[in-house]
Amino acid sequence: MTTRSNPAALRELDAAPRTGKELILATKPYAHDRTAASWTYLLVTLGLWLAALAGTLAHLPLVGRIACSILAGLSLLRLFVLYHDQQHHAILPKSKVAEGLMRVVGILVLSPSSIWRSSHDHHHKHNSKIKGSHIGSFPVMTKDNYLAASRGERRLYLFMRHPLTILFGYLFVFLFGMCVRPFAMKPREHAECLVALLAHLGIGIALVHFFGWGAWVLAQAVPHFIAYAIGSYLFYAQHNFPDVSFHDKEGWTYEKAALESSSYMKTGAVMAWFTGNIGYHHIHHLNARIPFYRLPEVMRAMPELQSPKTTSLHPADIFRCLRLKVWDVATQRMVGL
Repeated sequence: MTTRSNPAALRELDAAPRTGKELILATKPYAHDRTAASWTYLLVTLGLWLAALAGTLAHLPLVGRIACSILAGLSLLRLFVLYHDQQHHAILPKSKVAEGLMRVVGILVLSPSSIWRSSHDHHHKHNSKIKGSHIGSFPVMTKDNYLAASRGERRLYLFMRHPLTILFGYLFVFLFGMCVRPFAMKPREHAECLVALLAHLGIGIALVHFFGWGAWVLAQAVPHFIAYAIGSYLFYAQHNFPDVSFHDKEGWTYEKAALESSSYMKTGAVMAWFTGNIGYHHIHHLNARIPFYRLPEVMRAMPELQSPKTTSLHPADIFRCLRLKVWDVATQRMVGL
């Protein structure tokens, strides 16, 4: 009896999980921008961020201004994720207005387009590789390489992965890593990095001059601290979690890197909104052209993506992720020191 004449066999074939290129191709129908929706999400996010910033400077009780400062930080985090999506051409890919607006946003969020696109595209192409994955991501050493490294190399490596470095991502990851260092290395190529630094400094000086130090704290320091502490941790934890896998060139495939080296971070509805669904990171790495607002739809529709490696923002999960330091080739696991 042929498969075509056997309904049971057809159902079995239909249920067979897709892998490799077939799985990636199955996500293509979702990799289409809905222009009106994208503009709505972007303008609402921009409006919320600007309104929250205005609230930090308004004549409100201190508690109200602090609440606005926190909201500004969370809104900035969401704005960064939308900027990240536009840089992937997942949203508003053909809009010159959006491209120009997001170029300005990139400067304001301390991730100028010139450095962000080059480093982040490299990260997607080399995700989960032991060699070459450090560009645009947190570095990963094997246990043997760490033990063979010099004391200075070990200190630098541990500093880059240290919880305090992630907590103060505002200073170390964004101001230094995304602005100072790229401009110092390639000033012509990354002139926008200098523009971002000068704009950030100018805004800070203006806040202090016209409104005082308290306004600077609430309108600039606290929102950026919140956005980049959370953002740095998300970027770290979604590729540095207990069940993560790393591969050398022989064992690496794009699909395997997406599903085995990128986590699904469980969050509540509120944090999912403020993080722009970036928790669906395994799907994002499988196809970066899928708009952020369609990622939950993809997970519901594709059974192959419904059993991902997971983590969360629960304190216990945060501790488990932060304690990981090196890749142990023998056990095929990330381990502490």
